[in-house]
Amino acid sequence: MKLNLNNKGIAAEAAAARFLKQQGLVLVAQNYSCRFGEIDLIMQEKSTLVFVEVRLRSNQKFTSAADSIHHHKQQKLIRAAQYYLQSQDINRPCRFDAVLFNEPTFESPNWIRNAIET
Repeated sequence: MKLNLNNKGIAAEAAAARFLKQQGLVLVAQNYSCRFGEIDLIMQEKSTLVFVEVRLRSNQKFTSAADSIHHHKQQKLIRAAQYYLQSQDINRPCRFDAVLFNEPTFESPNWIRNAIET
């Protein structure tokens, strides 16, 4: 079965969630959306809340998965995370990670901790 772009994104997010769970993180929320943007995964690692951007690039001809998280996207993620924290009345350590897939197989993800510095 051939996956369309939307299904590939859903599959990449599911693969990233499975991978992070195997690393000991706990899923808090998936596809959190607010007026400021969307956060693919919100995970917890010990006492730290982790906001995760999942990126898939089947064709690296134009840009890699890591390079696709440009400044504008970073700012949207930060604002969405701030809104989430305020709306949930959460005050604890947080970080922004990225899980990158550069192949359509969803194997061997590249997990970048602290991918976005605030």
